[in-house]
Amino acid sequence: MKKLAVVTLTTVLVAACAAPTRYVDPAADTGPVTMTMDYRDFERAADAAVQDLLASGAVDHPGGERYVMVVSRIVNDTMQRIDTDQLVKKIRVALLRSGKVVTTTAVGLDGGEDEMNKAARELRDSEEFDQSTVQQKGTLQAPDLSLSGKIIQRNHQVEDEQQVEYYFQLSLTDLRQGLAIWENETPIIKRGPDDTVAW
Repeated sequence: MKKLAVVTLTTVLVAACAAPTRYVDPAADTGPVTMTMDYRDFERAADAAVQDLLASGAVDHPGGERYVMVVSRIVNDTMQRIDTDQLVKKIRVALLRSGKVVTTTAVGLDGGEDEMNKAARELRDSEEFDQSTVQQKGTLQAPDLSLSGKIIQRNHQVEDEQQVEYYFQLSLTDLRQGLAIWENETPIIKRGPDDTVAW
């Protein structure tokens, strides 16, 4: 009985000493910087890329229309398990809001991002559906542009500290000609103690 009381008391004391869970406002977060990538790094890299892309004029359609972009492969060449969609989604949202680019979800290297594009078209000739509401042939739009890239990590020893460099490399390809019409590299460089984990 005494052991149970001691264990219970210890658990209560540890829980009481722990910092309380709280929300973090990303726009005002001045919390500690980690050597690994966090949401602030993706935010910075995406914002820098979008600003450079829009300023370059590469997505200014001569007819004032919007380009259709497809997301190709974004390679993770870091020591971390990261979801590259976190970077790509921020870029897609910003480009969509610019009014210059829309992203197709009907096609991709590993199949369509939204499989409903295909599933909805399989309703053709089904007697269960009003055929006037079913998506007809020839309505999907092929992409004009392709976004591809790579995230690279390099670790260096700088005196008695370690320096971790992340490079966000992106290319926008004109699919009609196969030419890269815009390229960008955004470096995120961090320096900290040797014993800090960077993977």
